[in-house]
Amino acid sequence: MNDKNNIKEIDLTELIQKLQNNRKYILKAVGVGFIIGIIIAISLPKTYKVDITLSPESGQNGSSSNLAGMASMLGIGGIGGTSQDAVNSTMFPDLIKSTPFILEMYNVQVTPLKSKRAILLSEYIETQKKPWWSYVLGLPGKTIGGIISLFSSEKKIDENKDIDPFRLTGEQNSKINAIKEALSASEDKKSGMTIVSATFQDPEVAATVADSAVAKLQKYIIDYRTRKAQEDCNYLEKLCKERKEEYYKAQKAYANFMDANRNVVLQRTQAEGTRLQNDMSIAFQIYSQVETQLQVARAKVQEAKPVFAIVEPATVPLGPSSPNKKIIILGLMLLGFISSSVWTLFGKELYYILYKKEKK
Repeated sequence: MNDKNNIKEIDLTELIQKLQNNRKYILKAVGVGFIIGIIIAISLPKTYKVDITLSPESGQNGSSSNLAGMASMLGIGGIGGTSQDAVNSTMFPDLIKSTPFILEMYNVQVTPLKSKRAILLSEYIETQKKPWWSYVLGLPGKTIGGIISLFSSEKKIDENKDIDPFRLTGEQNSKINAIKEALSASEDKKSGMTIVSATFQDPEVAATVADSAVAKLQKYIIDYRTRKAQEDCNYLEKLCKERKEEYYKAQKAYANFMDANRNVVLQRTQAEGTRLQNDMSIAFQIYSQVETQLQVARAKVQEAKPVFAIVEPATVPLGPSSPNKKIIILGLMLLGFISSSVWTLFGKELYYILYKKEKK
């Protein structure tokens, strides 16, 4: 046991000795990591993140018993039953990244902090800075695209107005992807809260876009939830108007007949008067039932609207959220230390072993 422990101690001491003997090389690697970290940290543009916390509360399921009770009280069945929503707050993360939603955000007006002039979000995307290596890597693609455009006879379209979702241009697709990357949504399953985030290089733009995104998400969910109920309501309004006109027509016919035959005592005249009165009564009953159904349908539209409690509203951030320069620099220094240490302890020996085998 003592021998084994001595071997382990000797091995550990040998490794430490190797690191000490090559400390200049390791320090150089750490220094290179430090320099690269500074270059990267300076090159990355500052970004500002705005979070809006929502607490979505659906009125659909909670109001079903109230609607059923109201319908039962009015003598109407089949209204206010439970239903499952195909769109709810759990779909916010996917919905906010969808192309149709991004196209709605495409022409949102924003006012950058420095310019103080309102521009479209799609125009602002073009003004955002990129690290220098993005231009270097993108230069071949731009060169090829410029050459192709010289020989292309296609008409130039307005990138901000003439948007065909089925056939997007390269520039439109690039802007849409940039907006998708800037927007995100996440759900806290424990609390049920939904956090909508917007990240841009301008704090005013980030706050404006986050606020607009939440408003459009709310509108989308409300429109979807109330669409079926609103269609029923619109149909009942039309039907109610028709039944009201029929009732007024039957009422007028009965009144005219009674005025014209006030002193007539013939049996057929009385029979005709009774028939007209019955027609008026039936028309009134139908009109009354449709009117009652309309009132319930209107209540259903209102009850189906979900309530979004904004727990944390959008505020203009005072400081950037990224890049974290200290983390970048320390991370690259640590990477330099680890890589140089691994090379010193194991890499050299492995390299020499492989190099000798190749020579043989």
